[in-house]
Amino acid sequence: MELRLALFYSQWASFTSAVAGVPYHEYILAPTSRLISPVSIYQAGGNVGNVVALLKAGIVKSNDSLSSTSFVGSGSYVTLDFGKNIAGRIRFQVDAVSGPDEAIGFTFTESPSYISAQHCDAVTDGAFDLPQWFNNTQPGRYEAGHEFQRGAFRYVTVVHNSTGAIDLSDIAVYWTGSPEMGDPTAYTGYFHSDSEKLNRVWYAGAYTNQICSVDPTTGVALGAPLAGWYYNYTISNGTSVLVDGGKRDRVVWPGDIVISGPSIFVSTYSLEPIRNALDSLFLYQEPDGRLPVAGYPLARLFAWSFTYHCHTLNNVYDYFMFSGDKEYLASVWDRYKLGLNYPLQFIDSTGLANVTSSSDWGRGGMGGHNIAANSILYYTLHNAAKLAGVMNDSTNTNDWEAVAASISLAVNRLLWDDSVSLYRDNDTIARGSSIDSYPQDGNSWAIIAGIARGAQARAISSALKERWIRPYGAPAVEAGDTISPFATGFEIQAHYIAGNPEFSVELMEFMWADYMLDNPQMTNSTFIEGYATNGSALYPVYNYDSRVSHAHGWSTAPTSVLTLLAGGLTLTSAGGQTWKVAPALGGLKTIKTGYETILGRFTASWTNNTCGLTGNFVTPKSTTGELNIPLAIGSRKMLLKGPGGHKEVQLTGLSTATVTDLVGGEYSITILR
Repeated sequence: MELRLALFYSQWASFTSAVAGVPYHEYILAPTSRLISPVSIYQAGGNVGNVVALLKAGIVKSNDSLSSTSFVGSGSYVTLDFGKNIAGRIRFQVDAVSGPDEAIGFTFTESPSYISAQHCDAVTDGAFDLPQWFNNTQPGRYEAGHEFQRGAFRYVTVVHNSTGAIDLSDIAVYWTGSPEMGDPTAYTGYFHSDSEKLNRVWYAGAYTNQICSVDPTTGVALGAPLAGWYYNYTISNGTSVLVDGGKRDRVVWPGDIVISGPSIFVSTYSLEPIRNALDSLFLYQEPDGRLPVAGYPLARLFAWSFTYHCHTLNNVYDYFMFSGDKEYLASVWDRYKLGLNYPLQFIDSTGLANVTSSSDWGRGGMGGHNIAANSILYYTLHNAAKLAGVMNDSTNTNDWEAVAASISLAVNRLLWDDSVSLYRDNDTIARGSSIDSYPQDGNSWAIIAGIARGAQARAISSALKERWIRPYGAPAVEAGDTISPFATGFEIQAHYIAGNPEFSVELMEFMWADYMLDNPQMTNSTFIEGYATNGSALYPVYNYDSRVSHAHGWSTAPTSVLTLLAGGLTLTSAGGQTWKVAPALGGLKTIKTGYETILGRFTASWTNNTCGLTGNFVTPKSTTGELNIPLAIGSRKMLLKGPGGHKEVQLTGLSTATVTDLVGGEYSITILR
């Protein structure tokens, strides 16, 4: 292991947040300085003196021994708690050494379940990573090399394995998350409601994605040696790239970005990691149009995936909607169209794609006339038609729309099972089969894509809710005894779209807040990749529970869902040139949220009480949009005040209040019962 003795620390620069006008800054978990010190001692063992001195990193040293912590003899250790999941490089001061060959080691873990003086948590099945050792230490300052940072951890155990003694002080970590952000706390978005659980969930999701935005030269945890582990693959261009997880895999996976991308948009609006990730995927596109299942170095090692191919295309759509960057869209347009045409060859006489690749997010049974794959393709085709309009390219749009129409008809004809109000995974499964034949991902995607609408969508939503396993979450039955925050991220979107926002609120509170944040196995700051239906932290897709990532971007759907769907601030064209405001509080009494695009700020504030709904929203003046509010029973009229003056809308007998052709500006709304 290459480590360096550091004499100066000018790079440990602290800074003050420059965010102006963004409220609820106290919830942000990103550090105000990239130099982070531990906040408490978790445990200690062996012969360790003056343990508390390790909590005084950065304090100017005096000459007395109370400024250092002494480790005497082999097996002496201290476990430090940083209070939240972090990422970075360890640094420390050696104040004194007694012995000929003194070594000090560090182990890292996200979950307290794997705290150990012998090993770290794991990145591969079947084996723990070993400590990071600093050998033959002498007095001076030490810092782990660039490639020896740890991608995610909350706990660090400092261990001494020599017969002599060593005095240490000033142990700290240089935080390496979101390297593209000069100030990691410079959020452009915010969220607050009367549910403190959901407030914490929103910001934990935003922070998780910062841990998953990494220096592209420190990619790939897979395949590294257990002793002397490192991150040294270059996986993209640029300053920062969005990967799946902080600890592992540290690889670009397009399915993950379908969730993490929108959540970055509404929180930090730091889009560089998303664009660099997309560029890294298109770099490995095959001449026939196939896009890789993952970025380098897995791009050509893993089998092609129908669904992840479509996810890459949808990530292009999302990135354009977030950024408004038409120049970027034009630069990938020909490759995008080539990519879109590739899966169309799998459409057969049924009107559905007959999927021949089993590769997907970890679920079983992918293949054939699969409901998830066909719903995602349907969604992709509609997004493609919108992008074609932007590019003024109608060459293929009629064909795309015809294929989409055939998919919608065939899905409902061949896969719908009215006896359980759910779609079967594929048409080889008999109606009335076991519960694992009706997948969470596919049924959620059918609603998101718009294949299932109205009463049918509400029936699916209710059927999915009936399968919840309290107090842990919503099962992904297509993946065995698994709870997948990735697949459930689609389910919470589906409940909102189906008109059951209260289902999503309930699920996010007990699954994301009560379990994924507050369970003792978790980090209380970032979101786990997946876990078992019995509540254990073993993700059944793997064989080794210590391998599971506890900072995984695909688990952050509530951050975008709470702003875009609960707060109702939806973009309908790039950058928000057009928009729809459609709040759905789902039993919450208050919501305040906002974000920023290249055109300006979008904000909303809503209060729901026994008298009705009141609120206000602001959109950039150069934009236009519509207001669309589902109404409670007994709503009589809406009072709307905005740039065009006052307007009164009678609501008796209506289920939705809709006002179109609104110009950007500040509006206030009151709905009376």
